[in-house]
Amino acid sequence: MDDLTDQPVPEYAADTESVEPPSAPPPPPEKKGEAVVYLVEFKGSRKDHYRDPYHLPIRIGDRVIVQVERGEDMGRVVLRPGPKDAAEAKVKPLPILRIAGKPELDQAAANSQKEHEARRLCRQMVEERGLKMKVVDAEWQYDGNKVTFYFTAEKRVDFRQLVKDLAATYRTRIELRQIGARDEARRVGGLGICGYEQCCTMFLKEFEPVTTQLARDQNLSLNPAKISGNCGRLLCCLRYESGFYQEATRQYPRVGSEWATESGTATVDRVQILHERIIVRGADGTEQKIPLIEIKKAREKRKSWFD
Repeated sequence: MDDLTDQPVPEYAADTESVEPPSAPPPPPEKKGEAVVYLVEFKGSRKDHYRDPYHLPIRIGDRVIVQVERGEDMGRVVLRPGPKDAAEAKVKPLPILRIAGKPELDQAAANSQKEHEARRLCRQMVEERGLKMKVVDAEWQYDGNKVTFYFTAEKRVDFRQLVKDLAATYRTRIELRQIGARDEARRVGGLGICGYEQCCTMFLKEFEPVTTQLARDQNLSLNPAKISGNCGRLLCCLRYESGFYQEATRQYPRVGSEWATESGTATVDRVQILHERIIVRGADGTEQKIPLIEIKKAREKRKSWFD
């Protein structure tokens, strides 16, 4: 049941005649001075850094039009990183061209409707061709120069003909990207068993490996229904308190070790870190609770014997 981060496979793209992007005013000339860098979020919690060379009056939450590799796209400003965080960007951020106005927002709403139809059509084509893949989502670039389809599959799928058929239908660049179960849950969204929005949707930037050992360290049930997320994989939040449990465990004797009590030698049956105690079981099967403070006193006393 041990789970590692899902690794997406390279996508396949097909180019056809590109559509004309919506008319937009040309960007103003860049102003002098250091450009502020913002973190912009797109559909599916996809985020990237973009710079503001035009010193626009941008506020957190604003919809902005940014330059991408092929044309323009729309995203939402979610953060103004500090200089150190901005410097961590692997490449020089592309520019923010303008703040989205009503025409841009109307275009984005129209694109959203196209995405629903594109996802439906793609699923239909997949079914007709008998391809063993699940179409999760479709993402329409703001200017219409690219449509990306996200899918999951147990194995690699030869979808080259599917891409050509989609390109012939939409007359624009088509990309198909295979994603893992965690990325699927992030794009679809939903609530976790805690009742809050999924961590991967709200704030997680990258997925880190999660193993059942983390559940064992926290004395959690290994029932998959209780320690798995909507993606069917181990809960990402199992990592959040692992450091605390690893540190706290050092204060307690190991399960199975012997512990001296007033009634004789007993065996440590289980450790209850949140209750700050251990449960020991005597030879006659009786259980006794030993608080952490007594454990510390016993260790100090034992230590003084060797001083």
